[in-house]
Amino acid sequence: MKFLKELPRTINTRWFGFLVAVICAALIGAALYFQYGMKLDPCPLCIFQRVVVIGFGLLFLIKAIVNPAPESNFQYVFYTIALLIAGLGVFIAGRHVWLQTLPEELVPACGPALDYLMEALPFLEMIETVLQGSGECAKQDGWSFLWLNMPQWMLIIFCLMTAFSLFGLWVRYFQRKPF
Repeated sequence: MKFLKELPRTINTRWFGFLVAVICAALIGAALYFQYGMKLDPCPLCIFQRVVVIGFGLLFLIKAIVNPAPESNFQYVFYTIALLIAGLGVFIAGRHVWLQTLPEELVPACGPALDYLMEALPFLEMIETVLQGSGECAKQDGWSFLWLNMPQWMLIIFCLMTAFSLFGLWVRYFQRKPF
């Protein structure tokens, strides 16, 4: 357990926060390459997953800029928010993967584009409609790497983000000093 108590002191948390933000920026860059370079249009659930990645990256960019002390209570705040964001990503990517595994007769019909939904529906109703999924989200675009498609890779990435956030909270717990 001594290793866990010393871990935050041995890792430069500011540069680590910047590294997480850069990794998230690279994920968004890859998504934009797939959209504009390879002409793979994102479905509404893909766009929601991008928002989650951006939120996670921005959170760690803010954490790197603020650079709270390893013993600070702000560490709990940052890692708790990170856990919530990553958990949301797991939910959205999991839903996307589930839609892609449905038999053809159970796939929902294709719905309107996200920009139309944003204009036509109230915010919460638009989110509910997108999370229900559509036939567009159930399509597999043909791109895969190591036999996994993009939503499956994003599910793995969000699970790693969740594990990373839980580990950050766990390490901070062992670092607490008694009152």
